[in-house]
Amino acid sequence: MPLDLIKTTTYLAIHLTVGFSVAYLLTGSVAIAGGIALIEPMINAVAFFFHERAWKKITARPPRGAGREWMRNQPGFA
Repeated sequence: MPLDLIKTTTYLAIHLTVGFSVAYLLTGSVAIAGGIALIEPMINAVAFFFHERAWKKITARPPRGAGREWMRNQPGFA
């Protein structure tokens, strides 16, 4: 198994354990804590996707004050 996949799996296990523990401490309900622990990462993954798209748009813009020299140095500029 690739190291990246192992790292992702262990991080997911920690994330779910912490989420379940906090939700259980706050609610006292195993069912509610389990639901929160499973639903929260799914919603977070969708939010992260849009967060990444927004950052890609921001980083794709030229820096303030950049002129033609900056454009000429960009990959694919003809």
